[in-house]
Amino acid sequence: MMPRLFLALFLALPAAAQTAPTPTFAERLGWKPGARVLILHMDDAGMSWDSDAGIERVLEHGAARSLSVMMPCPWVPEIVRYILAHPSADAGLHLTLTSEWHDYRWGPLAGAAAVPGLVDGQGALWPSVEEVVRHATPAEAAAEMRAQLERASRMGFQPTHLDTHMGTVYATPAFLDQYVRLGLEKHIPVMVPGGHDSFLMAHTPSAPPSDPRWAELRRLGETLWQAGLPVLDDLHNVSYDWQVPPEAARDEAALQRWKTARYIASLSKLRPGLTMVIMHCTAPTPVFAQISSSGPVRQGDMLAMLDPEFRRFLDREGFIVTTWREVAARRAAQPSR
Repeated sequence: MMPRLFLALFLALPAAAQTAPTPTFAERLGWKPGARVLILHMDDAGMSWDSDAGIERVLEHGAARSLSVMMPCPWVPEIVRYILAHPSADAGLHLTLTSEWHDYRWGPLAGAAAVPGLVDGQGALWPSVEEVVRHATPAEAAAEMRAQLERASRMGFQPTHLDTHMGTVYATPAFLDQYVRLGLEKHIPVMVPGGHDSFLMAHTPSAPPSDPRWAELRRLGETLWQAGLPVLDDLHNVSYDWQVPPEAARDEAALQRWKTARYIASLSKLRPGLTMVIMHCTAPTPVFAQISSSGPVRQGDMLAMLDPEFRRFLDREGFIVTTWREVAARRAAQPSR
């Protein structure tokens, strides 16, 4: 997940003056003008058995087709076995520099001795983005991201993309630089909303559309494009903040109807382009409540992606559902311009 502020980045990046790219990155990837293309993306694979079970259920029976794995977490072996058994799976790395739950913790793969600034008093990663920024250096963040990629490689898992747990890599320009450098060096697509960002801007009140720092994000998108990597036009990252009504939390059918309706209403507002839609599909057992109180939010995501009404909405509105694997292949087939 990524905090709604997402762009503490905007408080620190230098201003730049550029106009939004036209045509959209979706068009530049070969889709027709006006196409609304979605990466329906499930975060937090490997975090828990419940996370893996919900994600796998949606991959097999639902609308979302993309996921990313939290490599320091306990249930990584299970989800990686699933990925290796399904070679076409669109699975990336959810680069993890925080460990946010109270009693369910994980530590850095690089080891506390190598990245002491990332480690709290329990020997785990810090619970909050703010604590990571306060204690860790960019070099430590880079070392941990590389260790997570190295573990994936050792397990035979080649990620289709990189993204960020809790938006931590966007917390400072120096962290962001290390994240982008890793993607460029390894030629792995990175989650950067470098296009018109209409939906993201509308849901980032701390940075109005006139803020010139949006242009800096677009400049970064062009840098990635010129390096041969695909770029997002927009980012939909609000569903984790939707407060589930108590009556829906108590009834699975009601929860599915409510969450599906929220997604339909929200996605209807998207402009043309390539948009990544972040969600957290989970099949919570009673044990999950001991990890987090977010079970109903996450279960609702899973149920919405399984809902035939949501699929009918996508078809009716002409949305195209894609994956990071497909957009990388499309980018490879396009000229640099």
